[in-house]
Amino acid sequence: MNTRTVESSSIIPSAVEYPIRIRELPAGERPRERLKHMGAASLSSSELLAIVLRTGTASENVLALASRLLSRFGGLVGLAKANFGEMCAIPGVGQAKAAQVKAALELGRRLSAAQPEERAVIRSPQDVADLLMSEMGLLDQEHLKVLLLNSKNQVISTCEVYRGNVNSAVIRPSELLRDAVRENCPAIIVVHNHPSGDPEPSSEDIAITRRMLEAGRMLDIEVMDHIIIGRQRYISLKERGCIPTN
Repeated sequence: MNTRTVESSSIIPSAVEYPIRIRELPAGERPRERLKHMGAASLSSSELLAIVLRTGTASENVLALASRLLSRFGGLVGLAKANFGEMCAIPGVGQAKAAQVKAALELGRRLSAAQPEERAVIRSPQDVADLLMSEMGLLDQEHLKVLLLNSKNQVISTCEVYRGNVNSAVIRPSELLRDAVRENCPAIIVVHNHPSGDPEPSSEDIAITRRMLEAGRMLDIEVMDHIIIGRQRYISLKERGCIPTN
């Protein structure tokens, strides 16, 4: 009996978990099918990136690879700033996938430059959440981004300023406003995430906001809001009364 058990265990492999391939998902959950039937705007950033990447690796499907890429570089803006070598260094990417991603991002950049009237317009905190929630809501580190706005409240660009420990001891208002000064932007919105998933502002968050407001007044740049993103939730410090309403 014991011998038979040993022989069986040597013949039958132990259970190994394999990643679910995209083709194994229900049709309604596959990115390409969803894009076809619902439109590209209905897809998350990771789903769109998965379509560009096309295939995953032996250990993860393409959606997981796309999510890992966005997390590693802090979202689409960080991915766009990554150089070719940095992208190729990510396990599972390689030169072909890196070239596909860089080409897609460059096409998006050129389209945005060619059609400035199509830039996102910020009318409320919800607009900011719609723009950044999908890529910031699940990050496992704190990231702080600055939206640069023109006089029509259109988003000119999104800049990542800090990654890691976002607190008042680390953040320098001059760094938050540097890109706005360089681009001659009249206003900014600051956004950061809470990896815990709870967007409730801390005393540090309020202190950072006050310092940003003071620095903005000195440079004649309006800090319109400070948005904190959690998991499927956000809080506007302007709505909380921490930023004066003009």
